[in-house]
Amino acid sequence: MSHQRLSVTLAGLLAGLLAAGSAQAQVGASLDLGSTGVGAHLAFGFSPSLNGRLGVNYFKHDFTKRSGRIEYDLDGKLQSVDALLDWYPRPGSAFRITGGVFYNDTRFDALATPDLNGTFNLNGRPYTAAEVGVLVGKVDFRKAAPYIGIGWGNALATERGWSFGGDLGAFYQGKARVSLRSVNCTVQTALCNQLAGDVAVEEARLADEASDYKVYPVLRASVSYRF
Repeated sequence: MSHQRLSVTLAGLLAGLLAAGSAQAQVGASLDLGSTGVGAHLAFGFSPSLNGRLGVNYFKHDFTKRSGRIEYDLDGKLQSVDALLDWYPRPGSAFRITGGVFYNDTRFDALATPDLNGTFNLNGRPYTAAEVGVLVGKVDFRKAAPYIGIGWGNALATERGWSFGGDLGAFYQGKARVSLRSVNCTVQTALCNQLAGDVAVEEARLADEASDYKVYPVLRASVSYRF
C-alpha cells in the first residue's frame, strides 16, 4: 500500500466514523508525533470507560547500515494504520490501557555501495563493482502487528475543546523478510552462480540483523480536540 493509497483509505474510514459518531456527540480527533512518525487519529466512545481509535501514521527514515563487510544505503518508509481500544480502569481518570492491531506497511529499500577500492566483499570473497553490477534489496515485516500499551489522556473527557495525551507501548512485527539480489552480473555464468550463492549468504545475515526489531516501540505525544 503506497502512502497515497494509505491516506485515501484512512480518509474514507475517518469520514464514515465521523459521520456516525457526530450523531452521538462522542467524537474527538488528534494529531500525534513520535516513534511511529506523524499521525492522525479519530476517537469515538463506546462507553464511559471504553473508547476506540482509528489512525494513520507515516515516517520517512533514510540511513546507512553496515552488515558484514557491506554498507547499505537504506530508504525507509514507516507507514501504518492502527485500530485501538482504550480502556479506562477508573471513570474520570486519564490513565488508559490500550490494545489493538497495526496494519504495518513499513519497508526499506536497500542499495549496497562498494568500498573505497571499488569492490564488494560478499561472504569473504571480493568482487569488483563491474562484476556485481548493482546490489539491491528490500526489507519488510508482517502486515498484521498486535499492539499493547498504556497511555494518558482522553480526547472525549471534556465537553468540547483541546486536551493532551500520550502513548507508551509496542507492536510485534515479527521476523524481517529480506530479499537481496545482484542486477546485471557482467561475467561468465560460473562466476555469476558463485556470486548468487554469496549474495544469498549476505541476505541471510541481513535478515538476521534486521530481525532484532521484531518488537517495535511506540512512544508518541498527541494533542486532541473533542467536537
